[in-house]
Amino acid sequence: MDESGRRYFTFAAHGPGLELDCGSSLGPVTLAYETYGQLNTARDNALLILHAFTGDSHVASHPGLPGEAALPGWWETMVGPGKAIDTDRYYVICTNILGSCRGSTGPTSLNPATQAPYGLAFPVVTIGDMVRAQKALIDHLEISKLLAVIGGSVGGMQALQWCVSYPHRLRAAIPLATTMRHSAQAIAFNEIARQAIMADPKWNMGEYGDNPPELGLAVARMIGHVTYLSDQAMRRKFGRRLQGRQGFSFHFESDFQVESYLHHQGTKFVRRFDANSLLYLTKAADYFDLTGSDQGSLGALAGADIRFLVISFTSDWLYPTYQSREMVHALKREGLDVSFCEIEADCGHDAFLLENERLAKMVRGFLGGVAKNG
Repeated sequence: MDESGRRYFTFAAHGPGLELDCGSSLGPVTLAYETYGQLNTARDNALLILHAFTGDSHVASHPGLPGEAALPGWWETMVGPGKAIDTDRYYVICTNILGSCRGSTGPTSLNPATQAPYGLAFPVVTIGDMVRAQKALIDHLEISKLLAVIGGSVGGMQALQWCVSYPHRLRAAIPLATTMRHSAQAIAFNEIARQAIMADPKWNMGEYGDNPPELGLAVARMIGHVTYLSDQAMRRKFGRRLQGRQGFSFHFESDFQVESYLHHQGTKFVRRFDANSLLYLTKAADYFDLTGSDQGSLGALAGADIRFLVISFTSDWLYPTYQSREMVHALKREGLDVSFCEIEADCGHDAFLLENERLAKMVRGFLGGVAKNG
């Protein structure tokens, strides 16, 4: 375990490697992960939490550990002792996804063939590949069946892919603010973000070393961040208020608070994330399709013994509620046990990450029911 609380699992170091959907194989593969709580003697209280696009394994703090490990995690409001995902009751695992730059193997990792970072030599990975790698970790931890998989946004895609790929390895799934496949609008925003990165001269076809395309990556983050918010949230937080001035500058600088906010988000992001990784992760999300593609279909779940809690949020225009309803109808057509709730929230797509009493109550009750009826 390092100072952030992360552990590392490496596999496929020998032999054919991890088989990928693109037809290539990859090895060795390392997954960064963190665990919370204790695995019980029956090994049946394990939950796998799956992070969104640019998240990481640090889902919650480790209060007993020093340094970065004690810092709040990205879902601190939901995960911890006595919280909705109660680490006094459940053994919680959160991994950093394949293709990322937060400890798991991705474009920034050393290519064993060249001893230099992979860059664009890294194979294009899918949500299915990410789940395949996670399954190797769960096997390593000797957990034969997960109590539940839980994830929002791209994490929700992974949760759905777990159900399709390994239906007998889990009892329940909670996909939040997610979709069975990207809409044309979602793909369009991702393509604009990719083009922003690739248009930066510093990108250099992915071979940028210690001189990354910071401007392109910052713009890509600004684009993405707008899709995570809502009109209501931006109007409430910023309106048309000016930033540090009494009137317009009549120059092309940031006049409005919302402009300064987006610049801040872009600057902060480039300090912690890799440009190539963002290219790969957006492409994986765009390729995801469980409506009858090569990656599978929810129709494969016919007869599966999995309980679902599907949650959407009223102001989420990236993955709007109609997409969750389509998912619920598809699951119910297969005779599955599905509960669905649309939660009133004006924060946009990011609502699933924010403190919400109704969300916490629903997740707590659902997990308790699954555990009780095991």
